[in-house]
Amino acid sequence: MTAGIDTSSTGRADRVRLLAQPVLVLILVGGVLGWAFSRDLTATQQASISVSNLAHLTWQHVLITVAVVVIVLVLSVPLGTLLTRPGWTRLAPVFVGIANIGAAAPAIGLLVLFYLATRTTGFWIGVLPIAFYSLLPVLRNTILGYQEVDRTLIDAGRGQGMSAMTVLRRVEFPMAVPYILAGLRTSLVLAVGTATLCFLVSAGGLGILIDTGYKLRDNVTLVVGAVLAVSLALLVDWLGALAETYLGPKGLR
Repeated sequence: MTAGIDTSSTGRADRVRLLAQPVLVLILVGGVLGWAFSRDLTATQQASISVSNLAHLTWQHVLITVAVVVIVLVLSVPLGTLLTRPGWTRLAPVFVGIANIGAAAPAIGLLVLFYLATRTTGFWIGVLPIAFYSLLPVLRNTILGYQEVDRTLIDAGRGQGMSAMTVLRRVEFPMAVPYILAGLRTSLVLAVGTATLCFLVSAGGLGILIDTGYKLRDNVTLVVGAVLAVSLALLVDWLGALAETYLGPKGLR
């Protein structure tokens, strides 16, 4: 009975969070913009936090995040799948170790090292190091998801005449999806947070506002940039929670 009550309470709390989080984002964004635009702004501030500039920088930040997540998914899910197949499992610690290096290294250090190695700046110089930094959660959760599949289900599928590929597609992968989505949610938040550093390599994003406000001692621009970055991270986390709740196999929700 207690377990049932705990499960019910957890589910209710998750539903409340799914409803409350976007409302919180709207309050944060609306509040900071209302506060900023109600002030007597200088010409520099008007240029920095104009609606067109805010929309442009936010769009850049979103593009960086999307590019990072696509790269992470394209690399991590097939690689994680391969590393759980017979004959490849012994290589799993090697690749997880490499991904651990990316996660352990400071994001700003990866950006600077990649810039020094390529001697160039731009969108991809910001995206690729952050993708390496965000790789571990999806890779590790993909491997864990396959490892958690009950072996008797795999044997039952093979006993019914399914090929190894069919069992992977119809049994193993669907049951690993919740783990993959949980890792993806973590990677999304990491990508949004570290994308604020992309201004260092001229890749754009909301970090430009934070940097401008800090250098000019302009608290209005600094606060607007910081709150928008936090709000975007909360929004992305909410989208990840939606994916975890509604994109997994129906029988496992």
